Amino acid sequence: MSPQRAAKNSASQKADTSDDGRTPVDELGYEQARDELAEVVATLERGGLDLDASLALWERGEALADRCEAHLAGARERIEAVLNDGEELDHEDDTEDDDEFDD
Repeated sequence: MSPQRAAKNSASQKADTSDDGRTPVDELGYEQARDELAEVVATLERGGLDLDASLALWERGEALADRCEAHLAGARERIEAVLNDGEELDHEDDTEDDDEFDD
């Protein structure tokens, strides 16, 4: 693992646990994480925070973005599984129809 990736993972882990009363990132649903991420971005864009506060907020934003990506990947997998099951059922129906004509 590269030093940059290790640092990012460490920062994400720190951002996952919140001492300031916020819900830990790993407990957030997609919509909650997305909405909080939008707030983080808006706050960072406004500026006015000191360096430490900006970095902490940026780390939280990275963790929120990762959480959103994980939720979307899970949803994508579920959709693909359903679509694949549907294709298999269609194929089985086609095979059964072919068997009817073999008699």
